[in-house]
Amino acid sequence: MASLHCSSYFLGTNLTKQNSIAIFHSYSPTSFTKLASRVSHQRFLLCSLAMNGCEADHKEPLGTVETRTLSTVTSPAIATEKLITAVCNLKTEPPSFSSGIIRLQVPIDQTIGAIDWLHAQNDALPRSFFSCRRSDAGRQDLLQDLASENVNGSSDRNPVSVAGIGSAAFFRDLSPFSHDHWRCIRRFLSSTSPLIRAYGGFRFDARGKIAVEWEQFGSFYFTVPQVEFVEFGDNSMLAATVAWDEEISWTLENAIEALQETMLQVSSGIKRGRRESLGVSVVSKNHVPSEGAYHPAVTSALEIIKAENSPLSKVVLARSTRIITDTDIDPIAWLARLQREGQDAYQFCLQPPGAPAFIGNTPERLFHRKHLGVCSEALAATRPRGDSAVSDMEIERDLLTSPKDDLEFSIVREKIREQLNAICDRVIVRPPKTVRKLARVQHLYSQLAGQLRREDDEFDILTALHPTPAVCGCPVDEARLLIKQIESFDRGMYAGPVGYFGGGESEFSVGIRSALVEKGLGALIYAGTGIVSGSDSSSEWNELDLKISQFIKSLEHEPALQPIN
Repeated sequence: MASLHCSSYFLGTNLTKQNSIAIFHSYSPTSFTKLASRVSHQRFLLCSLAMNGCEADHKEPLGTVETRTLSTVTSPAIATEKLITAVCNLKTEPPSFSSGIIRLQVPIDQTIGAIDWLHAQNDALPRSFFSCRRSDAGRQDLLQDLASENVNGSSDRNPVSVAGIGSAAFFRDLSPFSHDHWRCIRRFLSSTSPLIRAYGGFRFDARGKIAVEWEQFGSFYFTVPQVEFVEFGDNSMLAATVAWDEEISWTLENAIEALQETMLQVSSGIKRGRRESLGVSVVSKNHVPSEGAYHPAVTSALEIIKAENSPLSKVVLARSTRIITDTDIDPIAWLARLQREGQDAYQFCLQPPGAPAFIGNTPERLFHRKHLGVCSEALAATRPRGDSAVSDMEIERDLLTSPKDDLEFSIVREKIREQLNAICDRVIVRPPKTVRKLARVQHLYSQLAGQLRREDDEFDILTALHPTPAVCGCPVDEARLLIKQIESFDRGMYAGPVGYFGGGESEFSVGIRSALVEKGLGALIYAGTGIVSGSDSSSEWNELDLKISQFIKSLEHEPALQPIN
């Protein structure tokens, strides 16, 4: 049987599945939309049922994977009406397959931010958001150098951002992500339907004990959203997806009715909040470890690194900071604020049903695969930005000439090169070392790219690259063991891969510069620093403060920073 997890979606209402289905038999698409605008979120939260694709037979292909594109419209409201009608038509004229996934999409002749659409949606529904970095031209150069081939039917037109609500299919398990799990997800994807994607992430340590705040995420969590808003550079798109598999008792009728329940709650409004201050005040901060416990932990790590015959050259020690605020934090509004100074970063939000929202504004890519081309990067060592062009350049020179930072960065770059060499025929590095400047910090940086032997090597990319030395250490096994011994909190998905699997390409960031936003409880903000020979515990503690400053200050009244040119 499919895992419906209905109780976690009802959120305290007494509405039954049978009642909700009967409602849809009584309303036309037009009245259906009018009803949605009248209904209170508190009185009428419907169950958003979904199918756990992990329970399906990963060896059996779906009957159909297809995308149907409707005519272009001028507004989200008209797009919503067209989708409601298309979903009703799909119910009256169903395909004859016992399993499948169908995406219905409506282009919108407006440029609308996906995060602005998501901000206007019902926050009781499971949510997802993923935004690529806005300045990745160099990545494309590397992939072109590797003569990455095109696949017939694929699209080179990539979204800027994608926001989703509900789950047409989800993939979650407590056991570590395996090749079989990967094949279960891939079963729902095709290069001929490139925008059908599974968005999600993995725990940093799949074998570690899961803390209560991370329970709903499992060892990994991925979702193919029921309703998506897609932002392109020059227009937008609204889409609805149904997925079904009779082998696990989830029929097309189930899928359509669940989608209709979600569509009832879709708002056509746009809530632009990124120019406004959240106006939230931080009442208290509690660090784990505390500063008093952190310094001895760094000292212990350095003793192991410097010990004779020790294989350990680097370990990344993280900190969890619980903040309590004077009012609840809206995770989407917070993420929109972070996005203002995150033009050179990925933004993401993952929120399973009944779970906190895991949000991030991470500068670091784990990998991007497009057909046979795969690209990764080394990012390590941190300095603040200067308050003028002259001081910023002085800080850059210090970063480039620091032996300690060069050691930390070189460990990361060479390990990633080694990992790519294991799965690629050819690997190039460009440049060997440079400085990457973000709004508040700057890092040492290098790009690496390779040519995969087979597209099906994607699972091997994940297992080879995660965790990188930038978030764990080197060698990985020794570093992970020391982290487990020293750290007294659960990293959860912090520092884990976050992104999407797609038919023609996949892309994952590293879930750093991230926070877990809990309703009524404030948030947990995560940061880490690399400990190598020459590290100073006071400097490392200050670096942790610098890394979370973007989150703290964006909550309060400080305007978003723009990078110094």
